[in-house]
Amino acid sequence: MAEQKKMVDNNTSMEEDFAKWYTDVVKKAELAAYSGVRGCMVVRPYGTALWENIHDELDGRFKATGHENVMMPLFIPESLLQKEKDHVVGFAPEVAWVTHGGDEKLQERLCIRPTSETLFCDHYSEIIQSYRDLPKLYNQWCSVVRWEKTTRPFLRTMEFFWQEGHTMHETAQEAVEETMKMLDVYAEFAEDCLAIPVIKGKKTDNEKFAGAESTYTIEAMMHDGKALQSGTTHYFGDGFSKAFNIQFTGRDNTLQYPHQTSWGMSSRIIGAIVMTHGDNNGLVMPPRVAPVQVVVLPIAMHKEGVLEKAQALAERLSKFCRVKLDDSDNSAGWKFAEYEMKGVPLRLEIGPKDIENNQCVLVRRDNREKSFVSLDELETKIPELLDAVHQGLYEKALARREEMTYSVTNFEAMKENAAVRPGFIKAMWCGSPACEDKLKDEAGVTSRCIPEEQEKISESCVCCGKPATLMLYWGKAY
Repeated sequence: MAEQKKMVDNNTSMEEDFAKWYTDVVKKAELAAYSGVRGCMVVRPYGTALWENIHDELDGRFKATGHENVMMPLFIPESLLQKEKDHVVGFAPEVAWVTHGGDEKLQERLCIRPTSETLFCDHYSEIIQSYRDLPKLYNQWCSVVRWEKTTRPFLRTMEFFWQEGHTMHETAQEAVEETMKMLDVYAEFAEDCLAIPVIKGKKTDNEKFAGAESTYTIEAMMHDGKALQSGTTHYFGDGFSKAFNIQFTGRDNTLQYPHQTSWGMSSRIIGAIVMTHGDNNGLVMPPRVAPVQVVVLPIAMHKEGVLEKAQALAERLSKFCRVKLDDSDNSAGWKFAEYEMKGVPLRLEIGPKDIENNQCVLVRRDNREKSFVSLDELETKIPELLDAVHQGLYEKALARREEMTYSVTNFEAMKENAAVRPGFIKAMWCGSPACEDKLKDEAGVTSRCIPEEQEKISESCVCCGKPATLMLYWGKAY
């Protein structure tokens, strides 16, 4: 086990420096590497496999709710981007521009998409004529570019990967229902596939998406108590429709503007997995999206029959889970440390004595619990253990969130808690943007969301003391 100890010792502990711990884990677990382009990352095969599993799980949910995938251009002409002024203002500081094609200066600058509302609207203006053409339920998987000043792998990069849904509806009610339905899809995915408990709620006007009438979010708490906005949905009303002159003939034979939504979840959710479940030995992968769910390690591989038995077991397991056989000549201690760092949910060890006893050793990554299991029971026992790992990760994250969520009733308590107690702070708000700004400037917290489930912490606003009816979650965030 000496090599395992050495590898763990070389990893910064999260208690010592959480930011460096995060970067160490992302690099050592081979999720991503820095590239030669500032602010952009190389997503390595292990990170790509994780993103592919996230993609497949989400994509199945989107298609089950009637959505279709499309592919839009990478570039947006400046004139097209300018059509929705609030949207333009919101994204102007982050836009990357193409000014030349070869040696020739372009007559019109092209924006590298930071998001695709304008592209979808331009297309919808061509294909929507009648109420019979609605709803349009489109989604695309792509990368986008936002010119960030400070970057960190997965959490904030200049180019990142995501899906963006863009839908058009006949009525406002249908569009609002879509907005809330997709919020539920994100929340269920986070909890059922990633084992990350989330709080669903509405963003304040200060925090809503540029050009939206309302924005909704799922907020997750990371190991250090900071929030991570993990998925958002937006109701646009008919603002974009009017800007892009998208009209349809309604059921009453009059021209009407459709109502629009958009929604997205990005590769920063990989950062959420790392920071929610990881520990000082590396990643802890939620089993339902883990690239490798079970790693098979032959022990004393040089002895007769061990490698062959391990190969046969890996082939057998591949029929019902994602499995990897490590038959390299690295030591057992090195392999233990390697797959702990990569967060593989289950480790299966098989050696000469195990073969004699028709058993193997199964070790859980989340709590290191070891069990001896008959080889005849693997088809039953491994799925049970994978579900147990998922449930254990969820319950641990939920307990941490509950322990690190506080209620305050006045400004001084807010400042004190924000300064010394990491986590979410529940407090009442009068609805004034000025109070929200003051809390950000003087207490260092931002509004995370107005939760669906409201509580009455007190009668008055935590900032100004005036009557308040809304309870918000506040906190520091990535």
